Amino acid sequence: MTDIADADARLLKWFDNHQGEMVSLLEELVNTDSGSADKAGVDKAGSVLIRFLNDAGISTSVVHDEKRGDAIVATVQQSVASNEQPIVLLGHRDTVFEKGEASRRPFHVRDGRAFGPGVNDMKPGVVVNAFMLAAFKELGGLRTPLTGLFTGDEEIASPFSRPIIERHANGAVAVFNTEPARPNGNIVTRRKGAVFSVLEIFGKAAHSGVNFFDGASAINELADKIVRLKGVTDERKGITLNVGLVRGGQTVNTVAPYAAAEIDLRFVEQQDRASALSRILEITEDCRTAETSAKLTIKGEFLPLEETSASKALFDIYKTAAAHLGIQVEGELTGGCSDSGFASAQGAPTLCGVGPVGGKSHSPLEYVELPTLLDRAKVLALAIHRVSAERCQCSGANFIQH
Repeated sequence: MTDIADADARLLKWFDNHQGEMVSLLEELVNTDSGSADKAGVDKAGSVLIRFLNDAGISTSVVHDEKRGDAIVATVQQSVASNEQPIVLLGHRDTVFEKGEASRRPFHVRDGRAFGPGVNDMKPGVVVNAFMLAAFKELGGLRTPLTGLFTGDEEIASPFSRPIIERHANGAVAVFNTEPARPNGNIVTRRKGAVFSVLEIFGKAAHSGVNFFDGASAINELADKIVRLKGVTDERKGITLNVGLVRGGQTVNTVAPYAAAEIDLRFVEQQDRASALSRILEITEDCRTAETSAKLTIKGEFLPLEETSASKALFDIYKTAAAHLGIQVEGELTGGCSDSGFASAQGAPTLCGVGPVGGKSHSPLEYVELPTLLDRAKVLALAIHRVSAERCQCSGANFIQH
């Protein structure tokens, strides 16, 4: 039997012994195209993970979807009879890159940084989660079940995976989302929520020279609405509205019968969603160009990751684990969204950005600081072990075995 310090030491040594294998799995995943719209590619990346987990003696179950990448679930626990609620690891294997990007920019390492599509967001985090399950499986497991959820549609707001995430997060002891840590090394304790929508304007076509005044320009009405939509942004509250795409018209000599804009609304607190969306709908319905009409369609959304007393306590455990390894971290707010908001909304203490350190996501310059693949895996392993120990109010001797 060992005490908790010895158990921690065994965990750290295990990861040290598997560093090369972690890098190899990361390389294989990065070199596998898995853009969100490429179901076959996302599922191919999933098959790489299933093979790894099965080789580690961990069974997996697959939740199938016809259009999006399947969700993979794997759980490690000491006893199949355990009725403890789990600690959940979240990670998505889809990327924003088109098919063929992996062959154009394959995994490579330069000056301690690894490059390639998805090398930061978030294939290193997926690797960390897979090895986390393998470590606890080989070392004897936890009294608290450890569940890994590997999804395939996060980059498009998880239309398929959201209810699966919510189901596993409901009642969870803790949720760790291994999205990348910030470039400064901090993790994410708060994230903005978002609503992605399309504003369509329907006008009336007419020849712009012969019968100009018979037409009703959808473009003119959209332009007016865009100016008014700027007023939804409230810097003090952290609410932003961005019109990111605009399209419309028929020909240069036709009064435009149709126009559309795609809107990105972000907010720090869920309560601000309702007020901001209400204002957008008011502007949508108030058409000031005669004979035009408008329609707003929500295409997807993320919930914010809001800080709670429980998530603060979880961060304290994580920060202490990091300090044990000489790593100083703080928690911060980011405007980017993730699946962590769905988990947090279920009442589960949730931390995000606990993956390796990197930056420049969604771009050809995307990178991960390769040494942090091991470092952040170790921090997370210690944090999980201590969360489970506190949950069960017993020593590490009951978790990590000889």
